[in-house]
Amino acid sequence: MTGKTVLITGATSGIGAHTARLLLDRGHRVAVTGRDETKLKTFLDEAGRPDRLLGLVADAADWEATETVVTSTVEHFGALDAAVANAGFMTGDSIGAGDPTSWAPMVLTNVLGPALLAHAALPHLEATGGRLVLIGSVAGLKNSPGNLYSATKWATTGLAENLRLHATARGIGVTLVNPGMIDTPFWQGAGAPSFALSPQPIAEAIYYALDQPAGVDLNTLTVRPIGQPV
Repeated sequence: MTGKTVLITGATSGIGAHTARLLLDRGHRVAVTGRDETKLKTFLDEAGRPDRLLGLVADAADWEATETVVTSTVEHFGALDAAVANAGFMTGDSIGAGDPTSWAPMVLTNVLGPALLAHAALPHLEATGGRLVLIGSVAGLKNSPGNLYSATKWATTGLAENLRLHATARGIGVTLVNPGMIDTPFWQGAGAPSFALSPQPIAEAIYYALDQPAGVDLNTLTVRPIGQPV
């Protein structure tokens, strides 16, 4: 992997931010998105590397914004070698005892978002023989009571395989990365378990997928911390 251009959605913090910094440290060009302009600017200022880093304000669940992000990345850097569908969040409640008004944005971001990114990015990835990475979750492999977030990640698991079937005949790799419990702002004040991993191992797993030789399609990586029983 030498001098590639990678687009990462939802990359102002957590796994996305760690992945962007890792790619920049290893000499690649990176475009990142975030919904909050202030948070995006803070990340860009802290990361540096303005010659190889592009920041774009966008909602991953909005088609026009996603299409513009992909087009802008290609125009700015000349090509697109990989796209990482990282944007996502959980409401932290359950179907049995939750706030239904908060569910639609989560479902749209977590399920529609990766599909929109795939639709916009696949033609460019076909041109470069590139890779699409979807960030799933162990919650998309294991059930839990009344957990709608888990259902969105089960959808991501299915979407990744459906996209692989479509993309492999076009010379595009598709990888699903399933993090276990990671200590990031994703927990929204709920407090991550003591055994939770830092985001760095997930960033390394994403990089490993992007660094596969031509002709190798690495499809699924699941990374749990030692101590996570589920």
